[in-house]
Amino acid sequence: MVSAIDLFCGIGGLSYGLKKSGIKVRLGIDLDETCEFAYEKNVEAKFLPLDIGEVTGKYLLENYWKKKNEVRVLVGCAPCQPFSSHSNKVKGKEGSTKWNLLKEFERLIFEASPQIVSMENVPNLSNQVIFREFVRFLKDNEYEVSYENVYCPDYGIPQKRRRLVLLASKFGKINLIDKTHTTDNYVTTRDTIGHLTPVGAGQVSTKDPLHQTCNLTEINLKRMKSSKPNGTWLDWDEDLRLECHKRQSGGTYKSVYGRMSWTEPSPTITTQFYNFGTGRFGHPEQDRALTIREAALLQTFPEKYKFCKSKKDIMLTRLGTHIGNAVPVDLGFVIGKSIIKHLKKYNK
Repeated sequence: MVSAIDLFCGIGGLSYGLKKSGIKVRLGIDLDETCEFAYEKNVEAKFLPLDIGEVTGKYLLENYWKKKNEVRVLVGCAPCQPFSSHSNKVKGKEGSTKWNLLKEFERLIFEASPQIVSMENVPNLSNQVIFREFVRFLKDNEYEVSYENVYCPDYGIPQKRRRLVLLASKFGKINLIDKTHTTDNYVTTRDTIGHLTPVGAGQVSTKDPLHQTCNLTEINLKRMKSSKPNGTWLDWDEDLRLECHKRQSGGTYKSVYGRMSWTEPSPTITTQFYNFGTGRFGHPEQDRALTIREAALLQTFPEKYKFCKSKKDIMLTRLGTHIGNAVPVDLGFVIGKSIIKHLKKYNK
């Protein structure tokens, strides 16, 4: 039996991918208790709304890893804000409580001694001292370690997300499975959301309550109508441009208020995907930003995934946070398949 515990699990993107690959997920831990319903409903594992600083390896072993013949897999994606390319101040972050979460992950590895460890995070983390210390810790504790910055379309994920993926094993060398796609057959935005029925800004589909997004102001509607797929605000008339666009520094943010293209993977889905002004989140044809359903599909959540108990629980901002912060399900699947392949090689 191969069983996993997921730290910083959110609504279960990584866990669901592991489950899809054939790994039994026993527990998810996350401080955000609003993730509990989606996690338990879909992953079918226990959710603990706790700070991992309150969890011990002994507790995990005594309550969730009780079988001696189990291969224990500990995975997690520590909140990445300190390491993100969107952060303007990388230096001096060592004192941040967010940095300490990686140290808590390290502590639980030491206390529970899982045979397999995996971490997913932002690419910039690999350049930080704290990451090099984490890798050294794993090697000092007899893990073979590999890591790489993954371009998600190379594994059939329809968004241009780049993520750092680390794998470590006590059994021997471990690596991600080979890439499954090339530029010739990347999964596109059209492949992923092109089948959905049209919906207007501020409207809700009668067929799917998650197929909804924000309304647009009159001026933003004009900007949207003037936007072209993969274009910029330079396509707009002068009177539609913002003051920041007219400054020299404004030229650096050309994807803001952008429209996506049907023929490519989407941009990286963030927690603000429903807001036309926060990135290239304009629909390729319709005059609106992405809907909750579209973002979920681009994050490779299946349409059967249950995010809320009922329609009255659907909150755009909350689901934006849940979906935007999630590990894409199919990246979790790739990680799971890599672990399974590795264990078969070593007859575990």
